[in-house]
Amino acid sequence: IQKVEALDEGHFICVEWEDGKESSYPCVWLRDNCQCPLCFLPSAGARRLLLEDLDVNIVVKQVALADRKKISVTWPDEHTSIYEAEWLKKRCFSEEARAVMQADLFLPERQYWGSDLQLPKIPFEEILYNDESAYEWLCTLKKVGIVLLTGAATRQGELIRLGHRIGFLRLTFYGPTWQVQDKADANNVAYTTGRLSFHTDYPVLQHPPGVQFLHCIKQTAAGGESEVVDGFHVSNKLKKQNPEAYQILSSTAVDYTDVGVDYCDFAVHCKQRIIDVDSRGQAIRVNYNNATRDTVFDIPAEKVRPFYAALKEFNDLLNSAEHKFTYKLKPGDIVTFDNWRVLHGRQSYPSCSEVTRHLEGAYADWDVVMSRLRLLRKRVLNRD
Repeated sequence: IQKVEALDEGHFICVEWEDGKESSYPCVWLRDNCQCPLCFLPSAGARRLLLEDLDVNIVVKQVALADRKKISVTWPDEHTSIYEAEWLKKRCFSEEARAVMQADLFLPERQYWGSDLQLPKIPFEEILYNDESAYEWLCTLKKVGIVLLTGAATRQGELIRLGHRIGFLRLTFYGPTWQVQDKADANNVAYTTGRLSFHTDYPVLQHPPGVQFLHCIKQTAAGGESEVVDGFHVSNKLKKQNPEAYQILSSTAVDYTDVGVDYCDFAVHCKQRIIDVDSRGQAIRVNYNNATRDTVFDIPAEKVRPFYAALKEFNDLLNSAEHKFTYKLKPGDIVTFDNWRVLHGRQSYPSCSEVTRHLEGAYADWDVVMSRLRLLRKRVLNRD
């Protein structure tokens, strides 16, 4: 730090860096984020200062450059706060610095794809025991949305091991893991031999699972091919092709339902927009499962047909040859994919008296996956 001074009658502190650039910090934010033991609990990484005790109009009484690596701020009540230069620099309020920090925290970069997808593949045992491989897996999962893990044992329980690697799996009404195979009186369309159209899993939940795992234990000789499509890529196409359809799908709350018995009995109802968007109108989650879309539809009658027209156009784009990627899982393969982004389906296969195709499935939340990714990054790259 070259220089530090109070500005705007003490409401801001301006730091001049050795490269001549400047950063301006609001005093209310500085006081709220005092790092002393009275205001902050380092063992928990949590703020101790109560908002009730914060004066939103606070001004600095005195600011000094303790040395070139930190500044000292004295407040009107004589409380003193020390801020490290590196800590301040990371939290600079400039648009550029904020973008860098957000990218570092959330890894928003995406690699879009269509039928030209080069499906990333990593050996299953490697990601279990090698931090570099596990880090590569999760980074690729975040960026591309899908990664195939190869060489797992062809028995149930491998997904439990995968869950332990990242932290823990997401429990749902279908259990900690669930078996995808042809079942009598199936309580889910996935538990049949029929074709499954493109969908995301569980939009009937308020917070649908972020990541899905499907482990191939047994594969049918004929049919049963898997299909995937990049929902964000297709959403972007729809937005350009038909902005009105995109607006309808990103603003209409659709009713979903799932009622039955599995891990326990359940009666789940929820409203979701087919395309969830952020403040800039960019797709951040697709919530689309035609099988569990409810017969109840809570919109005015005159808006129903325009909604169906928009959904049909989106569905047609999902199914176009240029967008979908088809592959067939082999026994021992585990496909891992972003359930908020990648829609998946399955081609039909012949019905038989014995089970000819068996996948074990499980979910994890993005919070758990991103937590493990950040911890692995710190270990692999030796970063703070």
